[in-house]
Amino acid sequence: MPSVLTPDLKETWKAYKHRGGVALRNRLMESYLPIVRYNAERIRAKLPDEVDKDDLISAGVFGLFDAIEAFDLERGVKFETYCAPRVRGAILDELRSMDWVPRLVRTRATKLARANEALEAELGRRPNEVELSERLEITREELVKVRRETATSTLISLSRKCFETDSSRDVREIDVLEDRRSEDAFGEIQRRDLKDVLTRGMTRAERLILILYYYELMTMKEIGSVLDLSESRVSQMHSAILQRLKTQLAGRHKDLTR
Repeated sequence: MPSVLTPDLKETWKAYKHRGGVALRNRLMESYLPIVRYNAERIRAKLPDEVDKDDLISAGVFGLFDAIEAFDLERGVKFETYCAPRVRGAILDELRSMDWVPRLVRTRATKLARANEALEAELGRRPNEVELSERLEITREELVKVRRETATSTLISLSRKCFETDSSRDVREIDVLEDRRSEDAFGEIQRRDLKDVLTRGMTRAERLILILYYYELMTMKEIGSVLDLSESRVSQMHSAILQRLKTQLAGRHKDLTR
């Protein structure tokens, strides 16, 4: 898969973002199709034999299409990094619709749900990732991976009765479903301001480590591939950043609570 933005590919991106066109889009799709095949093969390895890899590739192509349409060249992030989660998401959405979730994933989903419920009862609040990973005796990276995999394992009917009311009409699941498409403008501004305050004075690599790890939920290994650094080096830099932030946060308390 293309890991370097060649001059020809860069010009294709610029031309497509400037004037669009099916031919240019297809050229980009063809260039990045190996990303779809790679993710389809990785997901296929965990699934029953009945699942056709070509079906997964077809679903992943829709994710690639959406990623190309939404990608911003000015963000300074590799397209491969931006694209891969969307390709995997499109494939997992297809699996969810077909209920092709392997037994291992269902088992992990059950363990995760039980650990979450137990911790909520003990703590009187929703547990954070550190508490969950400690209860399950796995690393934070493994917890993120389990959550991604188990996202396909819970299927319910939106027509199912959620709870009864005094009226003649029952409330269904679809009536209380959260609209995740609507944006919380105030919350988004708060998150952006917090990110700006925390990353002020940092190098580009340090900012990317924080943003990719905490906002994009990427693993240390994935971040290392983006920055061309070893996983251990990223981990060292992450620890140093956190230590420096602990020292600086006291002085920035007014900025954060303003």
